Amino acid sequence: MIPVSVLDLAPITQGSDAATAFRHSLDLAQHVEKWGYRRFWIAEHHNMPGIASAATTVVMAHVAAGTQTIRVGAGGIMLPNHAPLVIAEQFGTLESLFPGRIDLGLGRAPGSDHTTARALRRTLMSDPDAFPHEVLELLSYFHPEEGQAVRAVPGAGLTVPLYILGSSLFGAQVAAMFGLPFAFASHFAAQQMIPAVDIYRTRFKSADTLQAPYVILGVNIVAADTDDEARWHASSGRQAVASLRAGTPIQLPPPSEEWAKDIVPFDAARIDTAQSISLVGSAQTVSEGMHQFVERMRPDELIVVSHVFDHVARLRSYEIVSTVARKIGISQ
Repeated sequence: MIPVSVLDLAPITQGSDAATAFRHSLDLAQHVEKWGYRRFWIAEHHNMPGIASAATTVVMAHVAAGTQTIRVGAGGIMLPNHAPLVIAEQFGTLESLFPGRIDLGLGRAPGSDHTTARALRRTLMSDPDAFPHEVLELLSYFHPEEGQAVRAVPGAGLTVPLYILGSSLFGAQVAAMFGLPFAFASHFAAQQMIPAVDIYRTRFKSADTLQAPYVILGVNIVAADTDDEARWHASSGRQAVASLRAGTPIQLPPPSEEWAKDIVPFDAARIDTAQSISLVGSAQTVSEGMHQFVERMRPDELIVVSHVFDHVARLRSYEIVSTVARKIGISQ
């Protein structure tokens, strides 16, 4: 049995605001905690009118304070945007406040467009290819050597599990080299999922904290009581993704019958060419897709994204997923 988790972007729906998005994120976290989800991760994005989770660690504290047992993490912190010492201090603070419940996922993308990335980076010369060195620097703050001149307070000596995020082969190589868990963004960039997972598992070097590879795969899931209803709700996410890829990000729009028409059923036989891994439908449809995907990829964990305009419908989607996962032996 493998766990199922949640990746949340604190979506701002059309006509709403960030305050509402944060209330909805906390409400979702409280519900999925009851439904048995393993962790609740929050993504870092900037300059996006439809995503409120820019100050990721602040949102994490909001969610962790309102829940009791579910792990709360960053999925992820975009390391080139931040000094490793600051990240160690922030996550040391979170771990001190909510011991044993904090995860730190690390990515090397800026989580924004190039102009915004330049505004975010600590120097204009920041190099994404320096990512492995910055991961090592970050690790040194959690596990300082004797006499180390700079220490993270809080942070030093605390156990904050690190995960490497990726949407390419690079992240897989870094995770394998450092013996860290690997989370692949197959929910939006599945083209290199199969070779990335293969590279990670083949090249993995065991570490003190992890003796065997651990793979988390992202999956878009919109579930409802019928296939037609699920396609209707999924049309909101399709519109938002299309606008983002066109370079004009928008708030999450209401469903559209026109956008619901062309939703393609999941086909496990074609995942090697899929642009994203998406399951849309009733409990039966989602169950069949989840089973096929897990059989093909053998992940250690699934992390689910559900872009749904209506908050009640989004809760229902995650509730159906939790029920389906238990029935087919995918969740703890």
